[in-house]
Amino acid sequence: MDNLAMLQQKYQLLRPHLDEATMRICAAADAMVLGRGGPSLVAKASGLSRTTVYAGLSDLKQPDILPIAPVRATGRIRRPGGGRKSLTEVDPDLLSDLNRLVDPITRGDPESPLRWTCKSTTKLAQELRDQGHRVSQRTVWTLLDQLGYSMQSNRKAREGTENPDRDAQFLFIANKVEQFQANGLPVISVDTKKKELIGRFKNAGREWQRKGLPEEVNVHDFADKELGKVVPYGVYDLTHNQGWVSVGINHDTAEFAVATIRRWWKRMGVRFYPEATDLLITADGGGSNGSRVRLWKIEIQKLAQELNMTIHVCHFPPGTSKWNKIEHRMFCHISENWRGRPLESQAVVVNLIANTRTNKGLTIKAEIDEAFYPTGIKVPDKDMEQLALIRDEFHGEWNYKIAPKQNP
Repeated sequence: MDNLAMLQQKYQLLRPHLDEATMRICAAADAMVLGRGGPSLVAKASGLSRTTVYAGLSDLKQPDILPIAPVRATGRIRRPGGGRKSLTEVDPDLLSDLNRLVDPITRGDPESPLRWTCKSTTKLAQELRDQGHRVSQRTVWTLLDQLGYSMQSNRKAREGTENPDRDAQFLFIANKVEQFQANGLPVISVDTKKKELIGRFKNAGREWQRKGLPEEVNVHDFADKELGKVVPYGVYDLTHNQGWVSVGINHDTAEFAVATIRRWWKRMGVRFYPEATDLLITADGGGSNGSRVRLWKIEIQKLAQELNMTIHVCHFPPGTSKWNKIEHRMFCHISENWRGRPLESQAVVVNLIANTRTNKGLTIKAEIDEAFYPTGIKVPDKDMEQLALIRDEFHGEWNYKIAPKQNP
């Protein structure tokens, strides 16, 4: 066996047991014993660079500074000051220039081309190089982490202008709900889910499929003129954790909203509350059931008259619709149940909604509402004056009740 093969076998056996310093010293000792050509042969056998072997030879010639003893005492391999200095030491302006480019408040120098482009590490590295820094894309990743940055998406948190009585209204609604539930009276949360395209369209989310066989859908999201859209309007019973969804096929109007509440009562509500004299509805401040929608109040009056029941309504303040119970008790589970599935027909929509279940016992019933609900209905002042509407002392525009009219 020649010297190269013997040395390769030796270092293969020793490598798991040697650290950087001892490997360098061992290689240098072999090179010194071999004499001329030794450093090159040892470097080839050990995989170290010739520069490292020569550094080991230099250490052997100065035994007083061999790193072995400090390693045993402190666990440190290199002598203090050893190794290549970091970029931030060599280039002290690098971190500050990078921070100026990505700072979320100033968004960088107004003259920087990155102000109006995405802040990828590749573009950041190029911009820093243009400023005279020697830096790679990979190093930018490390430096950004050092500065406390991370990749983040937008977070929905701002609710617009906050009404000073926002929290007081939340407390008012909570107390009202508790009062109704304690008396065994129905409490429902209502809202419209976003309109959905019917057809082979992409639906958000992912679902298990055979590898390489994803569900194929249309490239463009142009509404199908024949299939159109659907408008799911929901009613959620806070006490019994049950819901109803009417799937409208034309317009989301106040008339449609109240028609859905009527369907819920006849199909589900009356069975749970056969003796109820009052009903509490919590709703958003806008949309078809908005606090300023006249037709909403007119239709509620009709429903109160029909059911011979006083209907109480509490609206959430503007910009706080996410606090409405139906959003995170029912609608979110419907979206999860049909994730990644194209809504190919109205029947598919109804079945997916009706088959939504949770471990907490949520059940939902759904039905297509084929009635036509026109838009643009104007309610004159005289009709509003005839409402049996009583506003609460606290924010009467949000909190009111409409009683059935008494026959003269």
